[in-house]
Amino acid sequence: MLRVMIADDEERICKLITALVEWEALELQLAGIARNGPEAIALAQELEPDILITDIRMPGLSGLDLIEQVKKLRPEVEIVIISGYAHFEYAQTAIKFGVGDYLLKPVDQEELNTTLRKFKERILEKQAAAEGNGPLFRKSENDLRRLRTGLIRQLLLQKGERLSLEILREEYYLQVEPGLFQAAWLKFDGRPEALTEAGLYGLMKKAESILESGLRSRCTELAFGRNGSSCVGILNYGNGKREEVRRGLKDCLNQLKAQQALYGPVQVTLAAGRAVGSPEELEDSVYEASMIVKERLVKGSGRILDRMPEASFLHEQRLLEKYLRKVIHAAEVMSVTEASGAVSELENAVKTVRDVRGYEILELIHSAASLFLSHLESRNRTELLQEFDERCEWCGSAEELFVLLKALLEEQIGEVRKKHEQDADRPVRQAKEYIQNHFSEPVTLEEVSGYVGLNPAYFSVLFKKTEGEGFAKYLIHLRMEQAKILLRETNEPVAAVCRRVGYNDVKHFTRTFEKATGVRPSTYRKLYG
Repeated sequence: MLRVMIADDEERICKLITALVEWEALELQLAGIARNGPEAIALAQELEPDILITDIRMPGLSGLDLIEQVKKLRPEVEIVIISGYAHFEYAQTAIKFGVGDYLLKPVDQEELNTTLRKFKERILEKQAAAEGNGPLFRKSENDLRRLRTGLIRQLLLQKGERLSLEILREEYYLQVEPGLFQAAWLKFDGRPEALTEAGLYGLMKKAESILESGLRSRCTELAFGRNGSSCVGILNYGNGKREEVRRGLKDCLNQLKAQQALYGPVQVTLAAGRAVGSPEELEDSVYEASMIVKERLVKGSGRILDRMPEASFLHEQRLLEKYLRKVIHAAEVMSVTEASGAVSELENAVKTVRDVRGYEILELIHSAASLFLSHLESRNRTELLQEFDERCEWCGSAEELFVLLKALLEEQIGEVRKKHEQDADRPVRQAKEYIQNHFSEPVTLEEVSGYVGLNPAYFSVLFKKTEGEGFAKYLIHLRMEQAKILLRETNEPVAAVCRRVGYNDVKHFTRTFEKATGVRPSTYRKLYG
């Protein structure tokens, strides 16, 4: 079994990583845990791990020094670093020292295990090659597909993985040559319930076959991978073949449209990212293709899209702030009619924005659903939002997205109403309504419990039992969500935002916001404002 070592000065992070890794399924073994930089160096020398999971910053030794020294001791070791958002650029620098991947805190289990699985496959490939097979060692067709799907996944995740002609040839067995590199994004839309998993698999296989046969003669190399309801490809071709490749893409799209009736009520759109001159820029082309394909939401499906859209003035309209007030009230009074009206007003307001972009509408819909669910009395908000986002991926127009949002609000309010008719949590509902109306004031547990007529201790227990989180956490979450809206949709100084959400100390507000979101208020505004 391959040996894994963990290096992190936070005991809870070490325990979390240990619990998240699927040791048996991946056939990995935990070799040891180090709590600081010098200890990690000594332990790596003693244990000779195959994989090292380490924090980007370790006491006693800088993260970059630790990585550099471990690589000197054991050049073949695969390293994944754990980083907070504030150390994002620091993590990118570490990649240059031989780090294979980095994960952002909080650590996601699926992402962690996917990374370890990728490392394991890479290590076993190198070991097999070193046993004497050398250049003759080749992967089976399935292994090659898995390798190339992994490459596309890394590009989709914008991991900043170092790519070059040599890496694409040696690690992914792609016969690439100097010239142009470009991402192609084939997107299917429709009703997911009308297409079984087997049907979707068949559709993807057919799409890959058509793209392969239509582009192989025009391209030096090409590879494809599935991403949900999309087939994403990377193309490599000569400098003078750009128009020829575009015609090939158009021919492929026409073939798919001619055969789409065989797969039920689906629509197909093809987006092409910018053609770039080196593998290092492939990530940019994939990102552009992912943004361009969302333009089908406003321009319609069944066409080739290849122009990167510029942002409109949608975010300057402060639409979410108006929407949120209405849906909060709709949730409080459990009115399906008011909720539906709030979505209709939001949709009408979006239609008045000139040159609104598809990706902006999709982001708006996600935020609208997230804000609603965060104020709803539901214990499975994360699962509901994930399911909602997955259904949004199958929508081919902005109108379908708003229909889906309206259905979500109506369904969830209906369920809450039914639940309230059966239980006796009225005091907590009254307390939440009071908090939502007074969060900008110095609200206390004693004040709210007195308002609903309960003993503070009993109210605290009842609130946590009903909501799944304590009074203080609920209040902080509500204030942070309001702060994010103000930072996104207003130009008010951070100090003013601080006061509007119930804080008097800007430093305390900043620390709380950074803990909740991973970034400082000013950084959040730059990213999303």
